[in-house]
Amino acid sequence: MKVIFIPEVRLYLQELEHILYYNHYFDSNDSARKYVMELWGDIVTYLPAMVAKTAPPSFNRFGMGMHYATFRKNKQTSWYVFFTEYEVEGEIVFLIRHITNNHVIAQYL
Repeated sequence: MKVIFIPEVRLYLQELEHILYYNHYFDSNDSARKYVMELWGDIVTYLPAMVAKTAPPSFNRFGMGMHYATFRKNKQTSWYVFFTEYEVEGEIVFLIRHITNNHVIAQYL
């Protein structure tokens, strides 16, 4: 199994480090970086084994036929990872198309 992030998602995760630090969610850039790297690692490690739900139609702008899985990082924040699943030469590939959190989209799920 393989987990691949589209370039827009990679860029978002890079920017997320700075957003978390500059908005004072973390008191150091290193701790914000660690948080994002842990999120990345959790996605790569656990997504293939998770039970995913079908993404609502409002998320079709990120891709058709998507699913999503939830990653809870603390009491206040859950991350939603939207992806499509493919089989390429007998290998399952999870293509991550969008990542956001409950503070942004809770009302849509």
